[in-house]
Amino acid sequence: MVKPCNRGIPVINFFFSTTVALPLMVCTNNGIKIAIILWQGGFVNPILQGRVAVVTGGGRGIGAAIARNLAASGAATVVCGRTLGRLQSTADEIQKANGQCEARECDVTRLSSVQALAKFVAERYGRLDILINNAGVGGFEAPLYTLPPNKWDDIMNTNLRGVYYCISALAPLMMETVKKKSPPPESLSAAGSGHIVNISSLAGKNALPNGAAYAASKWGLNGLTYSVAEELRGYGIRVSLVCPGSTHTDLSPHKGKDLAKMLQPGDVASAVAMIVAQQPQSFASEVILRPSQKP
Repeated sequence: MVKPCNRGIPVINFFFSTTVALPLMVCTNNGIKIAIILWQGGFVNPILQGRVAVVTGGGRGIGAAIARNLAASGAATVVCGRTLGRLQSTADEIQKANGQCEARECDVTRLSSVQALAKFVAERYGRLDILINNAGVGGFEAPLYTLPPNKWDDIMNTNLRGVYYCISALAPLMMETVKKKSPPPESLSAAGSGHIVNISSLAGKNALPNGAAYAASKWGLNGLTYSVAEELRGYGIRVSLVCPGSTHTDLSPHKGKDLAKMLQPGDVASAVAMIVAQQPQSFASEVILRPSQKP
């Protein structure tokens, strides 16, 4: 969001780092842009104040980083997943930094579990503005012909079916939220409408030897995202895709890679933060994120 400051100098009052959201003032003096970070601790940037966000797989890695950024921007954030202890650690960290976050156990491979989550969000908050489908499992160990069927099912049920379940259960609440069209505060002008962001992978755009099932799940997720984006566009909901390359998480393969050159979870979180803070007339439908140097 851009607003005038003293003497007509523009101020951009937020900036997303690779870890948390930071307010940033940018002033121009004789053509030279000067950036001044205004953040001194805690969660202070209100760009998403009044919004409600759900992050699947929010207990660690990319999901936890996304939850921190959303809460840093003022959103009431619900982190969900299968391991309540990790989720609670994320929620506790956010709460200690003055953010709003709750942990809920949810298995995205079970429709009844996702429906229970949707019911909780509706009863607790009465709205949903942002859904981040991040929960996923990997599979990079062996060629497809050696993959046990139960491993195939686990990958597909989490990475693809789980997204379908979440959209099926939670999109109606988001549609109802957008339909109400209550005038947002001025600070929300960049947030505009509903957002669904699906975390995919560059494996969904390339061949991945010894990871065929994982790649297939992400190719499928990409197609699902493109299609659902058109289905929900008329309802004021933007459905976006983030495709990160090699990211330093527990899921990604690390053998033979320089960890310092890999993307960090906060890099993906920053891309998501940009997506949900777009102006209402713009739609970043897909973000491809690569390490600046090959790891």
